[in-house]
Amino acid sequence: MSLQSVSKSQTSQPVSVRAIFLVALVVISLVAPFFVYPLFLTKMLCFILFASAVNIVLGYSGLLTLGHAAFFGGAAYIAAHAMKVWGTPFEVAILLAVAFSSALGLLFGFLAIRRQGIYFAMVTLALAQMIYFLAIQMPFTGGEDGITAVPRGMLFGVIDLHDTLTMYYVVLVLVAFGMLVIWRAINSPFGHVLAAIKENEARVTSLGIQPNRYKLIAFVLSAALSGLAGALKAIAFQVASLADVTWHMSGEVVLMTLLGGLSTLIGPGIGAAVVIALEHYLSTSGLPIMFMIGLIFMVCVMLFRRGIYGELREWYRRSRSARDHS
Repeated sequence: MSLQSVSKSQTSQPVSVRAIFLVALVVISLVAPFFVYPLFLTKMLCFILFASAVNIVLGYSGLLTLGHAAFFGGAAYIAAHAMKVWGTPFEVAILLAVAFSSALGLLFGFLAIRRQGIYFAMVTLALAQMIYFLAIQMPFTGGEDGITAVPRGMLFGVIDLHDTLTMYYVVLVLVAFGMLVIWRAINSPFGHVLAAIKENEARVTSLGIQPNRYKLIAFVLSAALSGLAGALKAIAFQVASLADVTWHMSGEVVLMTLLGGLSTLIGPGIGAAVVIALEHYLSTSGLPIMFMIGLIFMVCVMLFRRGIYGELREWYRRSRSARDHS
């Protein structure tokens, strides 16, 4: 066998595995609501997008953020208020929520991006707590009661979103679009610059590139997608509450990202699915939910240093390398 044929076989195999995985994922996503409660799957999809958005900052930019609940919960309030009080169509409410989270991400990023490490995390946490305070005090948010009985409305004036199954498929399409945006961003020259900044920021600066500009763009993109996830969750569950803007939400989504695997497209989604499933099934067990999730997270960190997907990917690479050398 020639070297050319060997190289072709080595490159075609991963592509075929990815293609099979993608087709299987699409099929499972389409048929899942016929076997599992669609609203539970909708919540899982929203957090998959949320965790993947946080991974842009945490995994690909190397910035620990503890303030993303401000974008997630803030957009939820905007979408809920727009639907219930202003009577805007579904698509307009989503656009308003994403625009709000993008603008807020630009403001937060401008104030925090010059800091690094724990200082960046503390600045984002402090800014997010300001949004939490505003959510309690401002009249339109409903205070501790939140905004309830949010109508789902109609999509393009034709598709009735009050049907839970229909709402699931709309969320599925929008989450898939968000994941496509993330994939395109990290596999573009922009994504390669982010990887270089994370690896050696001083060297990137010496090449005439301004790292803060790229980190700010990544932060705003992450905020926009987090807002999309929050708006979808608020409309699907017909409520926007303080739980979506607390620092606990920021910590939980970071946990999801770490559990699934940093710097991977699929990892945060796996972590989010695991955490949401655990919360759902542990809620009726009588066990302390956060304690059990923390215990599972601790075990996974000790056994899976790269996260669940990261370890599976590394195991596949080692096994494939062993087969190639045998």
